[in-house]
Amino acid sequence: MWIKNKLTLSLIAAFLILLALQPLLAGQAEAAAVKGKPEAKQSLTFVLVHGAWVDASFWDETAAELRKMGHTVYTPEYAGHGGDKNTQVTHEQVTKSVADFIKQKDLHEIILLGHSFGGSVIQKTAEQVADRIKRLVFFDAFVPLDGQSVADQFPAPVQELFGNLLKTSGNNTIMLPFSLFRDVFVNTATLEQAQSLYRKVIPEPAGPAFQKLDLKKFYSLQLPKSYLFLTEDAVLPQGASGWHPGQSSHLGMFRYIEGTGDHMTTVHANPRQIADKIVQASRD
Repeated sequence: MWIKNKLTLSLIAAFLILLALQPLLAGQAEAAAVKGKPEAKQSLTFVLVHGAWVDASFWDETAAELRKMGHTVYTPEYAGHGGDKNTQVTHEQVTKSVADFIKQKDLHEIILLGHSFGGSVIQKTAEQVADRIKRLVFFDAFVPLDGQSVADQFPAPVQELFGNLLKTSGNNTIMLPFSLFRDVFVNTATLEQAQSLYRKVIPEPAGPAFQKLDLKKFYSLQLPKSYLFLTEDAVLPQGASGWHPGQSSHLGMFRYIEGTGDHMTTVHANPRQIADKIVQASRD
């Protein structure tokens, strides 16, 4: 009888312990399930703004990769580029064309990204459509301070060179000489790649880059910002006066994402890497 009672008590004790452990075991099982579950992919809406000497086709390969990843991508053409041959275009007209595109498409919660000169474009666009923007991404982009122009960000020898090219153009444009394009804009490209890309280069209306910009409103906006920097981009000098931290530091607080590549080759030669980096710069 004593043995039987002892066995019964042991069973009761084991049952009580199991009841006590049940919430803990359930929690561990749930945590394991969550840990094993793949992270849900975030679908984003991108508006990609190109820079100087190119048109919206600059984004073709990268946009295709972003779409394969499940994102929505728009690549608006802005004034003075593409089918618009107005070489007297102003920065205000450039910006208005992008802001109007966003409004006409009724886009909201967008990632507005600007490359190179496009950095100044998204600055001024953000002033007009701030309520439609989820995040601003500056991709090896100029970030002028209030009262500055994009040209103010160039080193002095480059300012002088562009000034001379502007004077000799006769139509208010600047065309990149191949030697400058080859060594500075597509420095990681093969000669064959460089020649192919150069055939797509278009004379750039000079006015917008030399306009002093009122950016007080931009610098008052409380929008999330990211800076994407490709470490082999030689358009600006490396270091303190370069893309990062020279231009990026103008943003104040921002998310920093780094990749490899140059100013114009990599979006064509390795668009998947660029798409991945853009998503890293843009996701929550």
